[in-house]
Amino acid sequence: MLAGSVPAPAWFTGCRASRRASDAFPPWKDWTISARLNLVIFPIGWLLIVIALSEMALGAISAMFLDGEAVTLMVASAGTFLFGLGIITTTAPEEFGMDFRQATLFVVLAWIALPVVATLPLVLPPMNMPFADALFETVSAITTTGSTVLSGLDELPQTILLWRSLLQWIGGIGIIGMALVIFPFLRIGGMQLFRLESSDQSEKLFYRSGQLAGAIMVVYGLITLACILAYRFGGMSWFDAINHALTTVCTGGFSTHDASMGYFDSAVINWTAVVFMTASGIPFLTYLRLARGHHRLGRRANWLETQVFAFLAFITSATLGIAWWLTVFDHVPFGKALGQVAFHVVSTVTTTGFAVTDYLAWGTPVAGMFFLLTFVGGCTGSTAGGIKIFRFQLLARMIGQHLSQQAYPHAIVTPRYGARKLSDEEIASIASFIFLYFLTWLGVALLLQMTGIDPMTALSGSITALANVGPGIGNVIGPAGNFASLPELAKYILAAAMIIGRLEIMTVFVLLIPAFYR
Repeated sequence: MLAGSVPAPAWFTGCRASRRASDAFPPWKDWTISARLNLVIFPIGWLLIVIALSEMALGAISAMFLDGEAVTLMVASAGTFLFGLGIITTTAPEEFGMDFRQATLFVVLAWIALPVVATLPLVLPPMNMPFADALFETVSAITTTGSTVLSGLDELPQTILLWRSLLQWIGGIGIIGMALVIFPFLRIGGMQLFRLESSDQSEKLFYRSGQLAGAIMVVYGLITLACILAYRFGGMSWFDAINHALTTVCTGGFSTHDASMGYFDSAVINWTAVVFMTASGIPFLTYLRLARGHHRLGRRANWLETQVFAFLAFITSATLGIAWWLTVFDHVPFGKALGQVAFHVVSTVTTTGFAVTDYLAWGTPVAGMFFLLTFVGGCTGSTAGGIKIFRFQLLARMIGQHLSQQAYPHAIVTPRYGARKLSDEEIASIASFIFLYFLTWLGVALLLQMTGIDPMTALSGSITALANVGPGIGNVIGPAGNFASLPELAKYILAAAMIIGRLEIMTVFVLLIPAFYR
């Protein structure tokens, strides 16, 4: 029997025997309930230890700089450490290895547990934030959404600002891991195709998943370091450079100033942010391939058909189009328009959420364009949220197949991605994902309206949470505002939407299906 498990009750044993006789009881059910849950809960304990050590390090920094948060961070660290240690010691299994059900439960529970525990530095004195606000802030951080209920950021203790940034950076690592390892096995909207597309390359580069994960973390760290240095030499202080680099590379968007990137009023810093936001919207596995010289530019998958090219082409086209609009209709000099539009287009598409100005003041048509950009997202395998460029590519191929068959009813048209034919399962997963995505968006918007929020704020808030973008549309939650004035219930709803969006929708919906537990 696994450590921490208990014998199954007689009624459960009888039920199990009868089901096994009919071959309706899957092999993974042969374990006791507690043993199966141990494999799910045990790694969460280690994640809490990581959070506790991060709080301890920040507590030491606070004591060094005397910003008044040292005791709070140390108390939070001790509580989190003991909680995590308790989980580890009471649920340690003798054997490891999750099936897809356990992996699904682990991912969902981890993305709920970590934000709850991470609220301690915010709810304890001297911050004394209401739990709803603190939870909204930490969920927004770990999911790299970037929405905030805090104002007066320029006056907050530096370690609290760094804690928010660090949570986003840690969340970014988790997002990459899910995209490359867990999501493809759950058949989440075509992501199994992404795994097949990348697996032959990754297997040549690294023969063990641990090696691949370690290599990606090295790339993640190196890009972060390069971003810190670029911001510093661009004119930021070391503190601002570290914070903004942490939240740029994870496409999170938290800032140390209420004015966000507009505080610095620097074209150099803005273009630096554009470069690193774009780099973070590209799959991190791509950098490993390029570093090893194994990226195929002409074999099987044509470079022009990859999601990276589509992503770069899309943000370039959107930038030039909106800049042209501002030049022609608002008479803004093209050079000035290009700089500001490029920043906000990349920030929105990569779901980073930084701002240098209130782009809603550019007029209703431009505001509508940015609202549509909120849905897009970056590449699969990056830290960006949204629907993802990859899925739009597959959707375009599906539509092309349908139109071709309408024009030539007797022709056999098979949609492709690169050199691969798309299977019926992959086509169905894309259609299902996009349908559920928009259904969830409208459902969350309806719930928000029931809390008293106006329709525009509800629709905008719903998609900005679901796509993990950050600022929404409108005077309340737009680039010039924040989410503090929303009702408490609305904050809980938006926090749930952030987690659902970060977990790619279906990871959560699959838990609602009775067949998942049989």
